[in-house]
Amino acid sequence: MLPMRVLFKWSGLAMALAALCTGQANAETVIRKSYSYFAIQGRTADDLDRELDRRGPQISTTGSRHPGLTRIRFGGTIDYLHGSNRCAVGGVKVTLNIKVILPRWKNRAHAERGLGLVWDTLAADIKRHEERHAEIAKQYARQLETTLKTLRPEKTCEALQEKVAETTDKITDAHTADQIRFDRVEALNFNNRIMRLLKYRATQTR
Repeated sequence: MLPMRVLFKWSGLAMALAALCTGQANAETVIRKSYSYFAIQGRTADDLDRELDRRGPQISTTGSRHPGLTRIRFGGTIDYLHGSNRCAVGGVKVTLNIKVILPRWKNRAHAERGLGLVWDTLAADIKRHEERHAEIAKQYARQLETTLKTLRPEKTCEALQEKVAETTDKITDAHTADQIRFDRVEALNFNNRIMRLLKYRATQTR
């Protein structure tokens, strides 16, 4: 059987809501994760709200800005082994690039008393939220790789490529739906979650 390699790539999945490593998840799936920060300034809670609205990362499809953002891109390569009346999947390598964008408060030393506690609570929740987006993406990257490796051979590589494309679309669509579902649940619980976290942090600082 003769090997044939095809590159595949998916991009443009930008997920966000109010949020250093580079590593390899296992022997095949390659996961690269990075962080970047945008600066905000302010001395009051209203100042910080305005700064987040003005300076937060922007979603290109909607133009809206958010306090945190996780950019996700899937890609990779797949080898096809073709012989007489048979084409099978050879090696599969799925790659996942994750970029987490978070806020950083520059002049907190000049802020109102007590605002630091509020900010620390909010910033931690933003980071937790974006990290969960990253974890969801990792799960689907590994699922995609495993599923592609187990595809049954087809009579032609063209037919197998169609099956690869169908499988990829199905899994990446499920990934997008899962990310949207997570955002929806988080938004519904936001106020109660922040108030609960604030009360807990307040008791820890006494």
